[in-house]
Amino acid sequence: MAKKRRARLTTNLNSEDQGVNSIRSLLRKRKPHRHDVIVVGAGAAGVGIGVALTHAGIDDFVIVDRHDVGASFERWPKEMKFITPSFPTNSIGMLDLNAVAIGTSPAYSLKVEHPTGSQFAHHLKEVAEHFELPVYPGVDVQSVTRDEDGFSLGTQEGNLLAKHVIWAAGEFQYPRLADFPGAELCVHNATVDSWQQIPDGPVIIIGGYESGIDAAIHLARLGHPVTVLDKDSPWESDASDPSVSFSTFTHERLAFVRSKSELTLESGVTVRKVIQMDDKYEVHARGGKKFVSPLPPILATGFQGSVKLVADLFETRDDGYPLLTEHDESTITPGLFLSGPMVRHDNHVFCFIYKFRQRFAVVAKAIATRLDLDAAELENYRQWGMFLDDLSCCGEECVC
Repeated sequence: MAKKRRARLTTNLNSEDQGVNSIRSLLRKRKPHRHDVIVVGAGAAGVGIGVALTHAGIDDFVIVDRHDVGASFERWPKEMKFITPSFPTNSIGMLDLNAVAIGTSPAYSLKVEHPTGSQFAHHLKEVAEHFELPVYPGVDVQSVTRDEDGFSLGTQEGNLLAKHVIWAAGEFQYPRLADFPGAELCVHNATVDSWQQIPDGPVIIIGGYESGIDAAIHLARLGHPVTVLDKDSPWESDASDPSVSFSTFTHERLAFVRSKSELTLESGVTVRKVIQMDDKYEVHARGGKKFVSPLPPILATGFQGSVKLVADLFETRDDGYPLLTEHDESTITPGLFLSGPMVRHDNHVFCFIYKFRQRFAVVAKAIATRLDLDAAELENYRQWGMFLDDLSCCGEECVC
């Protein structure tokens, strides 16, 4: 593990009620103190960027979260696992794909290759505790406004002040609901605690990318006849980037399950509406196609992301993602940075941990430079593949 913070700040990672007490204490003791940085979100991006801030020599920062460290991962369906494999960090600069900090490895600490959400949340808490990150759970950031000296973050207990804000609140708790009539009759996969809770019977899944296929695999294993509908055919993509095609983990599981169960993949299906007829649900698609199930269809339509909560502070790209500077900073709100799976640059997608962690040092260095701090320690991030500030090297794909 890398060295710990020089000063211990009171942190509680277990109770939202105690988290509220900690934010009250923070407001009472430090008001009207303006922190150098406030990180919003204590998931993979928030914890990882917090470690990078310490290595950049930034001491005056706090990480706040509406719930707790790793809360989104705790909400994953019980059976859902990381599609990226974990392997212990080694001495030749190969970092565990699911690690958020140098010198840490979920594979080493958890002893599993594909951790569940709950297991990874536990790992994040261990990382936060080891680096003594100043995490304040139970803090609901309700507004972010820019003032002449920085930012004011409105919370349930009062305002927090910061010179810089890093938005790292993630995606999973903000599902994207379909825009067709009857979508409210469906169940989004992000709201399912366990696939074992689904009653017996055929299941229709709308959306055939990773989350949809993951749901299909688990439901098929439980004996459900499953039909997956998608307007494209992502299971046939030959792209090498798992941001736009299936991971090997998914391909392997899908092939096995399809050989053993009733799992049908329907491509070219654009859903127009869902209606309930007596004790059945009908999914109507363009071209007159209709699919019927006794159970509410499962929506696997992805996530809007938490950035929607501060959308007015970012310009928007043509694809709907926030427009960012070369330092992952808002182009219209100086001092507001984005960290996590919503980061995009040109055609480069940073949607997995091993991708968006490459930008932690970029953000930390930009802030440290403005604070006149020596961020030389961040150069160590380069040898571990965690300091990607030259995006020209990201355009090559595998050819075989």
